[in-house]
Amino acid sequence: MAIASKSVATDNIKAYMQDVGQRARVAARAMARAETAAKDTALAAIAAEMERSQGALLAANKKDLDAGKAAGLDAALLDRLELNATRIQAMAEGLRQIAALVDPVGEITDLKYRPSGIQVGRMRVPLGVIGIIYESRPNVTADAAGLCIKSGNASILRGGSEAIYSNRAIAACIQTGLKQAGLPADAVQVIETTDRAAVGELIILKSCVDVIVPRGGKSLIERISAEATIPVIKHLHGICHVYIDDKADLDKAIKIAFNAKTHRYGVCNAMETLLVAGGVAAKVLPVLGKMYQEKGVELRGCAATQKVLSGVKAATEDDWHTEYLAPILSIRVVENVDQAIEHIARYGSAHTDSIVTEDITRARRFLREVDSSSVMVNASTRFADGFEYGLGAEIGISTDKLHARGPVGLEGLTSVKYVVLGDGHVRK
Repeated sequence: MAIASKSVATDNIKAYMQDVGQRARVAARAMARAETAAKDTALAAIAAEMERSQGALLAANKKDLDAGKAAGLDAALLDRLELNATRIQAMAEGLRQIAALVDPVGEITDLKYRPSGIQVGRMRVPLGVIGIIYESRPNVTADAAGLCIKSGNASILRGGSEAIYSNRAIAACIQTGLKQAGLPADAVQVIETTDRAAVGELIILKSCVDVIVPRGGKSLIERISAEATIPVIKHLHGICHVYIDDKADLDKAIKIAFNAKTHRYGVCNAMETLLVAGGVAAKVLPVLGKMYQEKGVELRGCAATQKVLSGVKAATEDDWHTEYLAPILSIRVVENVDQAIEHIARYGSAHTDSIVTEDITRARRFLREVDSSSVMVNASTRFADGFEYGLGAEIGISTDKLHARGPVGLEGLTSVKYVVLGDGHVRK
């Protein structure tokens, strides 16, 4: 079994994690050579097992919900923790969607003849063993496992203690599906112990784990980033901007700025700061201000914003640095695109930023000069998502510059190696 007993896990965390890592390394070699058909069969079997096991999944989830209520978890956390028939069906459908995606493993690109006669190209290969550390949402267990299976990786999943029973139940479905497809059960291992020391061991397990992916709150990601001795795919926070240029189509601008903030509040690609060119502030802010206030969005603005809009709190320096994840928006009136770019460079988090303009030269400047993982023209920041980008499901969003950047889907869970084809060629 890929789920260790709790007694083994809690008696000696270091030895337990070493064992998990070593088994994952062995499984990773088998996954790297697995055929696409076997991986897709596993994903379909896991989805079917989840549907068959709905009763068991709901019963396990009830234990987590009851424990969460007793521990005083707030309504938002309980909502993220809850499984129901609709969410279980969504997990199953998500796995089937991953199965339908093109398998990137083994693809050879850029194959070219060199003057020596050899052919040189690049082949896409799995990363190996991926450790994923996450909180609250048990559906991440299914999503993460599915992406790692399809991309030919082995995974070690460490969910939050508040979802321990749910994660165990989902893991049982995953084990069944892997076995039915003839793939190693150790390809997906869910850490059963709730001891936080397991996380500390996982993120320094350099001999067995190739990359760590933290998914959760800022404090979790900061801890992983500070303590890990293994490469980390991550973003700390999403301070996303929309800049309305003085050459914008104001109807477009209003729709985009409203959607970017109010479509969903608690997501990393929601707009947190609106930048407006001074030349159109008096035209666009009163309309947007009324729309935001009708939605219950608290507005915090610079002095120029306060002159245009009544009832706006003064924005502080901290506001420009804040990812609210709530119905709160900071607004700043800027002179031009230069000042907008300067503001984003100083306060942004390199996640997603958008310009609304009909001036192609300014649009191109914004695309070139804003150093974020997603940069947009005349579109809502809410599109910064793996599904919307055509990647299918995503493991997360990376704001780093090496290996993966932006939404990380199947391709982001692979790397490339050079391949050389010859026919007895020797170097002269």
